[in-house]
Amino acid sequence: MSKFNKKKGGELPAVNTASLPDIVFMLLFFFMVVTVLRKDNMLVQQKLPKADQVEKLKKDRSVFIYAGKPSSRYQDKFGTEGKIQIGDKYTDINSLEFALSEARTKLIPELQGKVVVGLKVDEQTNVGLLQDVKEKLRDLNMVKVIYITAPGNDVQQ
Repeated sequence: MSKFNKKKGGELPAVNTASLPDIVFMLLFFFMVVTVLRKDNMLVQQKLPKADQVEKLKKDRSVFIYAGKPSSRYQDKFGTEGKIQIGDKYTDINSLEFALSEARTKLIPELQGKVVVGLKVDEQTNVGLLQDVKEKLRDLNMVKVIYITAPGNDVQQ
């Protein structure tokens, strides 16, 4: 007959790592989905005027135009005059039509005729620059224009 012997070394069995890659990829996909990436690199200063009644804009049918002085790291190259930014590039009034047409084509084809232009204008920007932008928008038949502000109330009582 055989005799049963107990193992003297009470070692723990190795950890099963078969499901570890599944967990790692699940966490990777989670963080990829919930992370918001900034689309535009701000080249102009943006101290927005304040308003007490603001609404959120749907970004699927909007084109943003930023206007203001170049930020401090670009002032040596572009000066301190007010500039217009669409996307990641400066543009001037003469090439604004091309830049807006290009931004419009990036939208969903069904929404290209219903574009809402969001103007993010620094509170120290020259009104003449803003008036020139609005005239170009009118020429392009982009008449749905909103001004983007910061929440709050700037009025001192």
